[in-house]
Amino acid sequence: MIRAVIFDMDGLMIDSERMAYEGYVVECAKLGLTMDRGFYQTVMGTTVAVAAQKFYDRFGASFPLGELVDTVLSHMDDRFEKEGVPLKKGLKELLTYLKANGYKTVVATSSTRDRVDKILQMAGLTGYFDDLICGDEVEKGKPDPEVFLRACQKAGVQPQDALVLEDSEAGIQAAFSAGIPVICVPDMKYPQKEDEEKTDMIVDSLLDVLELLQRIDMQAAKSRPRKEK
Repeated sequence: MIRAVIFDMDGLMIDSERMAYEGYVVECAKLGLTMDRGFYQTVMGTTVAVAAQKFYDRFGASFPLGELVDTVLSHMDDRFEKEGVPLKKGLKELLTYLKANGYKTVVATSSTRDRVDKILQMAGLTGYFDDLICGDEVEKGKPDPEVFLRACQKAGVQPQDALVLEDSEAGIQAAFSAGIPVICVPDMKYPQKEDEEKTDMIVDSLLDVLELLQRIDMQAAKSRPRKEK
């Protein structure tokens, strides 16, 4: 029985990964470096610390990662303020249904708390979630299961009674290790076969998740004993 739904943020709720990737391509080019899509996909869904190590391994210890991150995020925030936060298809419909039907909802993301708070507020999503657990609030980031296990604790549910929604392979691995069913909504990358096998389902959009939960709830309602008049 699903009692809580746990959401990743970037690439799952917010169409931000492509925007970030394009920003890193531009900023790396200014340094005479090449940011390729394949490498960027390896840092998607990971914490700042994990991503930083990957960047340093790739470009060297002198790579000015902090400056690039600040520049890219600043440009993204400017676009969000001017154009609005780009929400993924079906997000608002799914969140509305979950709140109306008594599901617990938690954001579990590798992004930092200040960034998450800012984006959710800008997107008008704050009121849809019961709690948050962010990348700077855990000791080990995805693919470690800690963030999702902590999300279950915040929601007051056992892992088997939760559902994780993810777009990244790191997130899929974390949910699988936590023993939580996971549905993947791919963003920039379709999961490799070994990670695909760790998902309960792969769907095209969050609207598919909404339809699935509606069917589950309808079947559950039909199976309940009718009260005698």
